[in-house]
Amino acid sequence: MTGLTQDEAARFEAEGYFLKGRAITADHAADCRRRIEAMEEALGEECNIRMKIKAHVVSPWMVDLARHPAILDAVESLLGPDILLFGSSMFAKAAASPKFVSWHQDSAYYGLTPNESVTAWLAFTPSDRSNGCLRVLPGSHRGVDYEHDETYDPENLLARGQTIRGIDDERAVYLELEPGEFSLHHVRTAHGSLGNPSGDRRIGLAFFYMAAQVDSTLGRRSALLVRGEDRHGHWDPDPLPRTDLDPVTLQYLTDMWTRYQSKEVRQAALAGKL
Repeated sequence: MTGLTQDEAARFEAEGYFLKGRAITADHAADCRRRIEAMEEALGEECNIRMKIKAHVVSPWMVDLARHPAILDAVESLLGPDILLFGSSMFAKAAASPKFVSWHQDSAYYGLTPNESVTAWLAFTPSDRSNGCLRVLPGSHRGVDYEHDETYDPENLLARGQTIRGIDDERAVYLELEPGEFSLHHVRTAHGSLGNPSGDRRIGLAFFYMAAQVDSTLGRRSALLVRGEDRHGHWDPDPLPRTDLDPVTLQYLTDMWTRYQSKEVRQAALAGKL
């Protein structure tokens, strides 16, 4: 893939999403699934637990995926040549699971200015309507900022259960992907997903990219330069893992996850105290 066509970029501008591109082969995606499940076994926990905000610091192969040319070519068409990765998140739904992702806008919680940010969602298994694929509300990135309730629903895969009320599900577009394919959506595009009633897991990895000039409104944070140059210096560098489950970066991830979960920290950040 060599980037989005003019028509694809124009549609993204109008609708707030892109469907779809291929990054890796189906066999490569299956190998990624095996690696994830091996890490889950080693950690004794599902990848949904800690790998929600900086999954890429867990393993070198995740960093390689974040820097995949096919994904970055598409992202560059929207953000320009200088790109930072400020987060990544594993999304895994067990077979016959009611777990879901509520309607939300990432921009309500990311703390970025300006909102020049795009998420790439890479499928490691089939992701379709039968197993709770990602769905988006077209054009929602061009409208108002929605209010979110923090529900802390245990069935919600979002850390705080952040939820937009009153969205008409009939307007949703379902971003169905085969293993190895990816979609893109704008940071302000309302999105979510339903449960997985199928007989197999649904697994994907989301990468959160931003233009290098974007700054944080939540205090000094870290990111990873994945393409071009960082001429602005708004972000500290993420640590890079040397091995799968590198103990140094795994501790960094654990500390970040603890901080992210803290309601007090979040409230202080929103009040400009961090």
